[in-house]
Amino acid sequence: MFSFFRKKSPPPSADKAIDIVKPPGSAGEKAPDIPTEASPPPVPIPAPAPVSAPAPTTAPVPAVVAPEAPPAVKPPRQGWLDKLKAGLRKTGTSLASVFTGAQINDALYEELETALLMADTGVKATDYLLTDLKRRVKESKTNDPAAVKGLLADAIAALLTPLQKPLVIGEHKPTVIMVAGVNGAGKTTSIGKLTRHLANGGATVLLAAADTFRAAAREQLAVWADRNTVEIITQAGGDPAAVSFDAVTAGRARGRDVVLVDTAGRLPTQLHLMEELRKIKRVVQKADASSPHEVLLVIDGNTGQNALAQVKAFDETLGLTGLIITKLDGTAKGGVICAIAREKPVPIYFIGVGEKLEDLETFDAREFAQALLA
Repeated sequence: MFSFFRKKSPPPSADKAIDIVKPPGSAGEKAPDIPTEASPPPVPIPAPAPVSAPAPTTAPVPAVVAPEAPPAVKPPRQGWLDKLKAGLRKTGTSLASVFTGAQINDALYEELETALLMADTGVKATDYLLTDLKRRVKESKTNDPAAVKGLLADAIAALLTPLQKPLVIGEHKPTVIMVAGVNGAGKTTSIGKLTRHLANGGATVLLAAADTFRAAAREQLAVWADRNTVEIITQAGGDPAAVSFDAVTAGRARGRDVVLVDTAGRLPTQLHLMEELRKIKRVVQKADASSPHEVLLVIDGNTGQNALAQVKAFDETLGLTGLIITKLDGTAKGGVICAIAREKPVPIYFIGVGEKLEDLETFDAREFAQALLA
């Protein structure tokens, strides 16, 4: 509560706590002109300090200073999304070109069907997406080709969402992960990237070099172990199942969070090698009855419909729990993920678009759909 100061003070009242008394000579009063003999010479009285302007009845509002704009920072996954868009440009260009200056008619849908098939989306997934897209166009009543392109992205995201699943670590210690794949799919490299991803999340990892058939496979995995500063269990010319058993036992004894078992690359048609995978799984279960907790298949995104055949064959042999899709950078066959979602919906844990350790990221259906259509 603030008081007002006026030129003329109001009469004193009972509720007045403090009276303001003006000195002689102040404005509005006249000092005596002639002093008496007994009086000392007059002493000049300084003028009172100027009275400030009346204060407002309410508290003054402090001046608002606009904060400095923070520097523009990209969202954590924005850099990854840019990489993904660049990697899928070949696939996305053929799909996006369908919607350039076109009218929404049967000819557009026929051209889109061809583009989807050329991207290795597969017949079943293509039919499903076209049916879903026509429904969305009818419900939205749009006649803008650019809007139809956005609706196709929504349809693809809806198809892929069931495949979006996180890799859970910590329910078992150690979490035993078997990794399979054909030669050349990028299996061992993906294990190195996955090791870095897990280590960044705070997990301790032990590698098992159970790919004893391929020349220099142990040395390649040892390089990844050195780059990630993790331990590796290996035997020169040892039995793959025995190496896997030793690794699971060591992982439990050393308190590791994850044991990654690198199995030999093989084609699904090599039945004797596929049987070796079953043996590794059985032996691992002897070391830990609940393991393996995850069975991952690494597939090359450039192989198109052949990747779908691999998923079916390895799932029949091992019972897959997840996929890692590599080499999506530069592929024109990125639509194969839609085929997998429609015909063999195994969860996709990770996708890769490069050779660096950080070029592996968790799968996000919406991000993939947006990148696919640029």
